[in-house]
Amino acid sequence: MNQPLLETGTDVPALALFTDFDGTLVEIAETPDSVHVPNDLAEQINRITREFDNAFAVLTGREIADIDRFLAPLHLPIAGAHGSQRRRADGSMEEVDEELIAGAEEIARAIEPLAVAHPELLIEPKPGTVALHYRQAPELADACLRALEEVLADHPQYSLVEGKMVYEARPIGFDKGAALRAFMQEEPFIGRTPIFIGDDVTDEDAFRAAQELGGVGIKIGPGETAARLRIADVTSVRALIGGLGDLVHRAEPVLTETTAH
Repeated sequence: MNQPLLETGTDVPALALFTDFDGTLVEIAETPDSVHVPNDLAEQINRITREFDNAFAVLTGREIADIDRFLAPLHLPIAGAHGSQRRRADGSMEEVDEELIAGAEEIARAIEPLAVAHPELLIEPKPGTVALHYRQAPELADACLRALEEVLADHPQYSLVEGKMVYEARPIGFDKGAALRAFMQEEPFIGRTPIFIGDDVTDEDAFRAAQELGGVGIKIGPGETAARLRIADVTSVRALIGGLGDLVHRAEPVLTETTAH
């Protein structure tokens, strides 16, 4: 049975909105640099940021610099590289430890021979993390997994995370859920009810964190999830964000209660 985010006639609480980027605000592309950003996306986000009294943040596997480039001229609160780097709402930065940066560089060098042998693979180094994309060569998924598992045996401070057509080496203790919790302890997020919208396995930590803090996770598309609500696709996300100023009347048509947990 479809269930609205808020019952008609209830008071809308002060909300804090968090979203993923790829697969949420924009469609997933063949390569990280080929993503298409709609011309009006930055304007729409700027508008909802004002409506939420600046309590809007992006939680992404990308670097902060990538999001700044795609959403220019906005300078949002962002947790990048799955939370291993974070820019607070006041603009101050929480940077990853230098040791973890060095570890990620070692991991990237160790898996480079695989990418050289298979140019369709893409290694994406980030501050403290490494992503190995196989979207253009799905038949190499097992080879990518084995290569990272072998390398990470010598890097116990890292964990292996699976995403959509990508494997990532991520420092243990850093994830989108931890990033969301950190934001919720700071202005302008503190005291608000968090909503997190995402599409991937790496978003599950943030779904759980938002719901444990009294808010809601919204999963895009099919698949098992901890999120309480589900939304169809990126187009529906844009419609939902566009209607959050009038949540009762605009959110209900595109949200359904999840049945798979």
